[in-house]
Amino acid sequence: MTVPQPIDRSSRRSQRRAMRSAAFLTAGALAVPLLAGCGSEDDTSGPLAPQDIALVARDLVADGGTLKWAVDAVPETLNTFQADADAGTTRVAQAVLPSMFRLDAGGRPVANPSYLESAKVIETEPRQVVLYKLNQQAVWSDGREIGAADFVAQWRALSGKDSAYWTARNAGYDRIAKIERGANDLQVRVTFSRAYADWRSLFSPLYPKDVMGTPDAFNDGARRKLKVTAGPFKVEKVDTAKKDVVLTRNPRWWGKPAKLNQIVLHAVPHDKRAAALADGSVDLAEIDAADAQRISLATRQKGTGTPLQGGGKTSVKKLRSWALAHGFDSDKVKVGKKKLRKAISEYLEQQQALRAFDVRRSLEPAYTQLALNGSQGPLADERVRRAVARALDREELAKLVLTPLGLPAVPVGSHLALSGQTAYADNSGAIGGQDTKEAQALLADAGWVPGGPVKEEKKGEKAAGPQSGEGEKSQNEDTSDGGGDGEYIVGEDDKSGEDKSGEEGKDQESADGRRQHGEEDGRHLAQEGKHGGAPGAYAPKGTAAPAAAPAGPLAKNGKPLALSFVLPSGPGSETLNTVAERITVMLERVGIRTTITKVSDESYFKDHIASGDYDLALYSWPSSAFPATDARPIYAKPVAAADGSVNIGQNYTRVGTDQVDQLFDQAAATLDEDEARALIRKADARIWAAAGSIPLYQRPQLVGARKDLVNAGAFGFQTPIYEDMGFLKKGAKVPAAPKGQ
Repeated sequence: MTVPQPIDRSSRRSQRRAMRSAAFLTAGALAVPLLAGCGSEDDTSGPLAPQDIALVARDLVADGGTLKWAVDAVPETLNTFQADADAGTTRVAQAVLPSMFRLDAGGRPVANPSYLESAKVIETEPRQVVLYKLNQQAVWSDGREIGAADFVAQWRALSGKDSAYWTARNAGYDRIAKIERGANDLQVRVTFSRAYADWRSLFSPLYPKDVMGTPDAFNDGARRKLKVTAGPFKVEKVDTAKKDVVLTRNPRWWGKPAKLNQIVLHAVPHDKRAAALADGSVDLAEIDAADAQRISLATRQKGTGTPLQGGGKTSVKKLRSWALAHGFDSDKVKVGKKKLRKAISEYLEQQQALRAFDVRRSLEPAYTQLALNGSQGPLADERVRRAVARALDREELAKLVLTPLGLPAVPVGSHLALSGQTAYADNSGAIGGQDTKEAQALLADAGWVPGGPVKEEKKGEKAAGPQSGEGEKSQNEDTSDGGGDGEYIVGEDDKSGEDKSGEEGKDQESADGRRQHGEEDGRHLAQEGKHGGAPGAYAPKGTAAPAAAPAGPLAKNGKPLALSFVLPSGPGSETLNTVAERITVMLERVGIRTTITKVSDESYFKDHIASGDYDLALYSWPSSAFPATDARPIYAKPVAAADGSVNIGQNYTRVGTDQVDQLFDQAAATLDEDEARALIRKADARIWAAAGSIPLYQRPQLVGARKDLVNAGAFGFQTPIYEDMGFLKKGAKVPAAPKGQ
């Protein structure tokens, strides 16, 4: 099951709980135009940004040492197939369990030689048969050979036929008809009842039969311990008091021995990670843009003056000014002079310690999208959703987020893959690029016209679309005269009544025209949890929204065209707010008013996204090497249940079509890789046309790492190779990255 990732990290736990629960609504079929040939065959040239892990050969890595690696939380379970598994669960599994396939730097599955000599389809008729030939040295930590019994136990647990197993996902395993021993104990034959293109997604990870063999063992046996493992490391202990998961070398590991003695996964909140790096609590941590800036400044600034050098004579005003300029939160400088001096002193000590670190940066295998709730309100009309899409300058949004970080600012062109993956193609031509006039024409066709009569709204009544209900609203600077606490209504800032539609409007219209993309040729500047990854959006603090020439308000049936834009309000959401505000300005240009409502992180997914209490929202999806399997629940047309409700699965936009479902099913059932890729691209083009979600940009991946730590950092697509991680030998140097990287 694919997990959605909200842009701010602090809402990851509530988001995981929400996405597991079922939500229901009604949705209709959408008309889809002819979309063949939207993508180009050369879109898969490579990832937009290389991984950044201080890559060195193993002979340059010292033997021994402990790597302290920050995670969001101590995992609730070590079983990746359970509903409350998280990124920490995955990290443990990668280090201690077999995976038949792992991802390479391009996000493509490759056979893992530590466990496989080969794996291939040996029969297609009458049924598909895959033969796994296992590495003859591969054994569990209790000395037993890895074999067919483990494959059988995992298939039975995940097949979906026994409800006593509390599984979160069954995809692929439900297509298996039987598993049997091959010509010898090192061969496993898997026969499928239906052809399955994504068979490489199975048995990665592979758990021992001790975990999968019975419902009790599956449900409870691998929550806080894994007695039997088969990786370069084993689980030594899970220490909830110290917030640690301790992994140590596996003495029965048959591959290249792990360089590190230990890996300690230590839970650290994201707003505490700079301090944790500085005080030595962790050596490696995903960080946000502000912390990345702190580390970069620490390495550059040596011996620079500080406000403390003047002793007690420095005024509190100057201290506050210096603190704000160095990233202190505004509420933290509203203290007395003594406390402020102490805080600055601690900050400077941390800066000195942070000189031992560098920032490793790449692009995370996930993208941020604007989600449009198509279940009710104005966005139930496909024309209005398409108008929203045509109003967005996605290239501008990508630059807002990625350019300050020195990363490629290229909009994502696919819902189902990212640049570098084989299924990737830029299919954004199915809906077209930014075009103000076209967006306005779509709204007019849907009946939304300027200057229409607007009924006076009663206090508390919203103009259009679902609202945030009981969601917690933040008290912040975005509150305006037009909204209550936590609300900011775009289009209500100007109370002067002045007409600004003159020369400024003409200039803006000319600028908009220069930015228009040619829809007819279908070619545009678009490529391709806080869960298990870095934040979804970054921009410098205080980035101003561009000047806009707002269109007049639109109305229909006496109601203005107004959409609710729901955002989380917790730590790390500042940049998310900046991105949302830029989007609202773009929408205002075509006459769409938006009300930004900030809700608590705990309720963001559970009470708003999953329940459908929003019009617009920002959250992220991870990319997958197996989109026919993993992406289908996200974009499948909601299905009527026996009780009359409608099951949306993970399709939180409530927008789906029969054609998309059919293309996913066809892609999953063909063993011709070229045909499967073509079907996935066609499905993506139709998803674009339905305009339920608009991909914006690939998420940045920023990692603070000790300078002598090698073969670790911003991994990009690639599965980490845990046995190669370690600390650089004394006197050794990390080779310079190839030019252009």
